[in-house]
Amino acid sequence: MFKKILIANRGEIACRVIKTARKMGIATVAVYSEADKDALHVDMADEAVCIGPAASKESYLVIDKIIAACKATGAEAVHPGYGFLSENAEFSRRLEEAGVTFIGPKHYSVAKMGDKIESKRLAIAAQVNTIPGYNEAISGPDQAVEIARDIGYPVMIKASAGGGGKGLRVAYNDAEAHEGFSSCVNEAKNSFGDDRVFIEKYVLEPRHIEIQVLGDGHGNYVYLNERDCSIQRRHQKVIEEAPSPFVDADMRKAMGEQAVALARAVNYESAGTVEFVVSGATREFYFLEMNTRLQVEHPVTELITGLDLVEQMIRVAAGEKLPIRQADVNINGWAMECRINAEDPFRGFLPSTGRLVKFRLPVETVDAHGATRVDTGVYDGGEISMFYDSMIAKLIVHGKDRNAAIDRMRDALNAFVIRGISSNIPFQAALMQHPRFQSGLFDTSFISKEYPKGFDASMVPHSDPALLVSVAAYVYRAFTDRAASISGQLGGHERIVGDQWVVVRLNGHEKENHPVTARPIDGGYEVDDGGYLVDYNGKSYAIRSDWKLGQSLFNGTCNGEPFTLQVERHKTRYSLFHWGTRADFMVMSRRAADLLALMPDKPAPDLSKFLLSPMPGLLREIAAQVGQEVKAGEKLAVIEAMKMENILKAEQDCKVKKIATAVGESLSVDQVIIEFE
Repeated sequence: MFKKILIANRGEIACRVIKTARKMGIATVAVYSEADKDALHVDMADEAVCIGPAASKESYLVIDKIIAACKATGAEAVHPGYGFLSENAEFSRRLEEAGVTFIGPKHYSVAKMGDKIESKRLAIAAQVNTIPGYNEAISGPDQAVEIARDIGYPVMIKASAGGGGKGLRVAYNDAEAHEGFSSCVNEAKNSFGDDRVFIEKYVLEPRHIEIQVLGDGHGNYVYLNERDCSIQRRHQKVIEEAPSPFVDADMRKAMGEQAVALARAVNYESAGTVEFVVSGATREFYFLEMNTRLQVEHPVTELITGLDLVEQMIRVAAGEKLPIRQADVNINGWAMECRINAEDPFRGFLPSTGRLVKFRLPVETVDAHGATRVDTGVYDGGEISMFYDSMIAKLIVHGKDRNAAIDRMRDALNAFVIRGISSNIPFQAALMQHPRFQSGLFDTSFISKEYPKGFDASMVPHSDPALLVSVAAYVYRAFTDRAASISGQLGGHERIVGDQWVVVRLNGHEKENHPVTARPIDGGYEVDDGGYLVDYNGKSYAIRSDWKLGQSLFNGTCNGEPFTLQVERHKTRYSLFHWGTRADFMVMSRRAADLLALMPDKPAPDLSKFLLSPMPGLLREIAAQVGQEVKAGEKLAVIEAMKMENILKAEQDCKVKKIATAVGESLSVDQVIIEFE
């Protein structure tokens, strides 16, 4: 067994590998860019080596620097994680030449299966079901349009070395094929250093099902059941689960055997994933690609099988045999994973960067009813950079069945505190309670169909608004009771008694006045005396908690029923977060509430004559010139943020008056890019 390994990656996956290596008694070496000098994986590892500037192409993607770090530290093997160099055959080969073991498949397997064009040819030869398409690299956008017409729309344009939703577009017409080809080429070149692109038919009503395989150097292979990754946004996975609510035993066996046949055809040694697209209408399945690496969603397979996949990769790389046979593989309960991303779901999921002012994880537990696990590479007070992927954590749960897993995930999302940046937790919470998701009857178009105009706060209705109003009264009563006893905080004011007017804004709707009476349950003044009894809409709510001012989580009971929600203070105002719903509130007198309702809304400034950057990012392209007449829908600029290209288009016909920025400039949110006449 290795004594020391180097992890050629960053973030949560680097931390994940370090944990298993530590469990196995193996020393670890982290590599990091200048932007990651204070990163969690650097702190966790036994040693750390700086390998260059923030940009991936100058650090994490430079093979020579990784090999030099191995030689400098004496690392005997390298685990690549996922992304970066994990599916780079040259990296694997050069490590082997340098006498360093690659913890993954051999370079020839990576070359054959990591190349989507070559892997499809091999799949056909291995009698694996494949999708109709054009399996050669395409030379330009005009050829892409011609091929797409021959195949028939819709088509999927894919980077040969792609993955993680990068270098992938669906086109329904000639214009989308032309534009999609260019974006795929650019993303593929920037993310993978390989700009080859091919086209295949897009299967309607598709479900994305993948099979986890393991192979060793002794000819042993197993498949570890399936994962359903059909909940996607812009071809990036949002929720993964195992097993799939769609797959039955016969389909599982058929797909598993084809996946193993493909792995065997290339002498695959390590953990790998064979991805299939399955028609929801016909139940036919087709090979998509093989990922010759560990998948982001591997924890759900670990929780239903009891296997540590990182450990198995390390043991196989060290020459050991697999410890199990196919008959030993079982399905224990149900597992689900939510990707927690640094993005704002209420602003079109634009990337969100900055400092994590507060970062509190749900409690990780393993009990008789299941498990809650968090894989992350960030920490309270850390920085979320624009240079890397938007995923900041993975929240994974396990339950006895799918409903139990959903319930546990809802509780875990509710207890996940992130402040300072925006996250997609409200969206994940909304998905957990969506009837179609709960039924299991969905496909990869679920999000685009259910949220065709995007996502907003009104899409997270709360089942019990009275609970939020009651807690709002509790929080404010606790604040005022404490402030009244501190000199100078509420000068001249006595403790509040009688009616309080709580102005609560739920889901961004218009303000509503909620008259409540909040009084101490046990006759005392302070919250420690037993909580408050809130009278609201003719009903009483006994709210008890040990919550203190300044705490993020409010754990309490309402009429004896336990609940947990989050509290955030903004000077004299508060926000509550529960099941994805946000409730902003303040407390005031009856007269003040009446006056507030009469005040006219302040008109928003007219920004129609400006193209503003919707996110922090790097300006890659300006597609317009001063004096140019631009039509609605035309491309104006391209911003790269968190390894994704974002195309900004004209919302109406206009004429360019001024270009306010230059290509290559780092943009801030709402920075002016173009001014129109």
